[in-house]
Amino acid sequence: FSLENTDPRTRGRGIQLLSQVLLQCYSLLQEKEVLHLVLFYESRLQDHHLVIPSVLQGLRALSMCEVLSPGLAVSVLKAIFQEVHVQSLMQLDRHTVYSIITNFMSTREEELKGLGANFTFGFIQVMDGEKDPRNLLVAFQIVRDLIAKDYALGPFVEELFEVTSCYFPVDFTPPPNDPHGIQREDLILSLRAVLASTPQFAEFLLPLLIEKLDSELQSAKLDSLQTLTACCAIYGQKELQEFLPSLWSSLRREVFQTASEKIETECLAALHALSACLSRSVLSSDSEDLLDSFLSSILQDCRHHLCEPDMKLVWPSAKLLQAAAGASLRTYHRITRSVLPLLLEQYTKHTQSSQRRTILEMLLGFLEFQQKWGHVEEDESTLLSFQAPVCSVVFSALLDPSVQLQLVGIKALTVLGSLQGFLPSSDLELVVDHLIRLALHEEDSQSSEAAMEAAGSLAPTYPKVFSERMVPRLEEELQSGRAGKGESSHNHHCLQQRCLQALAAVSTHTSIVRETVPVLLQHLQKVQKGTEARNTQDVVSVCQSLHRVALQCQQDAEGCWYFHQTVVPCLLAMAVQAAMPESTHTLPGKALLEEEVLAAMIPVISAATTHLSPELAAQSVSHVVPLFLDGEVSFLPQNNFPSSFQPFGDGECVEAQRRLVALLMAFVCSLPRDVAIPQQEWLLRELLALSCSCNCPFTATTAAKCFAGLVNKHPAGQQLDEVLQLAVNRMEASLVEGPHQMQALTLLLWVRPALDEWGRGAGGPSQALTVLPAQVTKALVLRYHPLSSCLTDKLLGLLGDTELGPAAADGFSLLMAESPDVLHKGCHADVRIMFRQRFFTDNVPKLVQGFHGAGPDVKANYLKGLSHVLNHLPKPVLVTELPTLLSLLLEALSCSDHVVQLSTLSCLQPLLLEAPQIMSLHVDTLVTKFLNLTSSPTMAVRIAALRCAHALTSLPTTVLLPYKGRVIRALAKPLDDKKRLVRKEAVAARGEW
Repeated sequence: FSLENTDPRTRGRGIQLLSQVLLQCYSLLQEKEVLHLVLFYESRLQDHHLVIPSVLQGLRALSMCEVLSPGLAVSVLKAIFQEVHVQSLMQLDRHTVYSIITNFMSTREEELKGLGANFTFGFIQVMDGEKDPRNLLVAFQIVRDLIAKDYALGPFVEELFEVTSCYFPVDFTPPPNDPHGIQREDLILSLRAVLASTPQFAEFLLPLLIEKLDSELQSAKLDSLQTLTACCAIYGQKELQEFLPSLWSSLRREVFQTASEKIETECLAALHALSACLSRSVLSSDSEDLLDSFLSSILQDCRHHLCEPDMKLVWPSAKLLQAAAGASLRTYHRITRSVLPLLLEQYTKHTQSSQRRTILEMLLGFLEFQQKWGHVEEDESTLLSFQAPVCSVVFSALLDPSVQLQLVGIKALTVLGSLQGFLPSSDLELVVDHLIRLALHEEDSQSSEAAMEAAGSLAPTYPKVFSERMVPRLEEELQSGRAGKGESSHNHHCLQQRCLQALAAVSTHTSIVRETVPVLLQHLQKVQKGTEARNTQDVVSVCQSLHRVALQCQQDAEGCWYFHQTVVPCLLAMAVQAAMPESTHTLPGKALLEEEVLAAMIPVISAATTHLSPELAAQSVSHVVPLFLDGEVSFLPQNNFPSSFQPFGDGECVEAQRRLVALLMAFVCSLPRDVAIPQQEWLLRELLALSCSCNCPFTATTAAKCFAGLVNKHPAGQQLDEVLQLAVNRMEASLVEGPHQMQALTLLLWVRPALDEWGRGAGGPSQALTVLPAQVTKALVLRYHPLSSCLTDKLLGLLGDTELGPAAADGFSLLMAESPDVLHKGCHADVRIMFRQRFFTDNVPKLVQGFHGAGPDVKANYLKGLSHVLNHLPKPVLVTELPTLLSLLLEALSCSDHVVQLSTLSCLQPLLLEAPQIMSLHVDTLVTKFLNLTSSPTMAVRIAALRCAHALTSLPTTVLLPYKGRVIRALAKPLDDKKRLVRKEAVAARGEW
């Protein structure tokens, strides 16, 4: 009844119902049914305009039918093109038409191509005048498909270009709270893909781009340049020939005159693309060599600026020349052949260091292109013909007193050295001599460090030269006799430090490592036997150099194993010797056993172990563990010790030996996870006993960390359960009373994460509460063993203890923060993601509850623990919980403990930027608290408070205006703070207010 009703509205409702049904069940239709429905809907396209939207919906449903008979797609589109004035329809109905076309292009491509150019013309009529960005994105995609799938454009190329290019450059600002999320950049990229999709648009597009380049609108210039760059990927010299002079003129003008860095960058990219396009075309063209004439124009307009006395346009000209030179090997040869002699001449002509630096930087830019093209035959290389003058210029820069010129010279030297076959052997020796001089004797540390980095970069290319010439020179300087008193002694010490750094820097090839490592170890032994007060710092310096060498060896299996089997036994031997009772009363022994020295040895041993293969690691562990458990010293060099090595023994005489558990920790906690540790259960029990009973905090802590690291990697099972139960019993007994409460707390903090993983039955990361690289989050557990929850509650309970409470509160920082030596992925620890969120969910409510129920003398402990947890929580998670926790954070700012204040301020600062609406509700309290803390006696708190005051300016202006005068007056006081860093923050904050 409705479909045949004379009232168009009624007919429209009937067709709408039918169309809605078809949209739900089009996949169930039979071929004959589809045929009849298509014929019906085509006839309805001639109906009243009120009916058309529903008809189009029905046709959209039918366009998705797989059983559509051949010819029907063409029939439907012809009917739409002839009967429907698309641009008079509403946005949704126009979008339906585009959807019908898209569907047919996806499934009936060959049929549509049978229409020839008529299909293209029909689509042009449909799209012409479209303004809605939602529809434009679909329409642009259809145009791209027309071109990419090779539909016939016929005589309608210009019309198709006009119907799309009228939107260029895109001028669209999305409305606020736009639910569709279409951005201006989406339209720009979609339109650019259309304009740069075919060379057939070139004769129309390039004049348009030139016109927009000459406009005053910055966005139009940027869009034009980026579109030109995109077009060059598909154009040839035929398309570009007519427009090259105008394009070059516009690009040159923009680079010479623009104040916009973005426009300059895009101009250079466009010039690079043009040169590359012409380079490709030359290879397959017998016509005029456009590339040569184009490069001649560039040289003609830029080359003379390189010679101007004021050097005003030197850099813009050099950038243009380099943009063209980098396009292809041919452009590189053509331009460098003309420019290099000129730059070398100008370098000699100018005498000021600043001018020479500018010229050398330009020269460096051209030298780097040779790296890009790789090894070139001698008769083809432009650079080889200027070998002698280029080297002369670079060497003269290295001798110049200007540090900035030296730095550019070192960069140039590195590039020259990387060019295979460029430097003759005589110049290579001179290169090494220059690097040694700069590294050791140049007063400015920048030049010294740059020279060392250059040596490290070049050493793998010329290992023999550096091994035979540089290493012996460094060894000679390092082993030279002691200088006299006073300043000369200080200078000699600085020279030795640089020798150590240089030896490490140059150790970037296995053959060189075999030369430098013995030198470093020999120097370490020499320092160990010395008697100067500087011994501790000297040992630390050697260890730092060894650590750098270890890191540089990690990717080379041969070098890594050589370093490990050479350095680790030597370090252990020296440490064991120093820990012997006969050595500990002498100055050298004390130096080697100091915490600072042991802390420097830990990363050396760890870095030497982490990248070992499981087989080699197993070989090494079979020696190291028996050393600590059985005193087996036979594998150590110089192993004739006066007494036995028993670090887990009893008595005061082994106190020094126990300190070496730190080295055991560095080794066993860095082993690959699948390496079996001999006598592991015995070792765990010894570590547990030592961590709970040792009076030395350093030893107790390293033993606890070592225990936790081993538990982290221990396979789940009965053995692990027994060890952990023993640990729990020992900790609980020690925490109740006795002299070892603090050691027990330390063990609790380190072991408790391992218990979490034990509770999962996974043997997962003891990392879970202690350490995680800051860029990764991790889960505490999927489910807890009851013992894990018990220990967490024990730690929370200690917050109410007047003696252990502060240390327990600081323990939350340890639990949440990163550990540099154990329990991180670099040491093969079992690290899971999403830890912090889970820990927050499970334990912060208990912290809040404990705070409200605690006495006034321990409330600060709960606030400190809470601030540590929140400070390490991912900020997006914290923002969601902020409304419930903000009052506590504000209360923490009133705490007298500066650690609580600092941690809370660090937590609040990013929240001011990320949650301004929530923070605005408490602006009065925040302003008062922050301003009060700018007068804190602790410098770090003053700085953090000023940064928070600065961050307040990110809140809505209407919220801040009532406080503006008060804040500006209050921030005048820290402008006169005695500390420069405080004054700096005060200036920045007050300026923003």
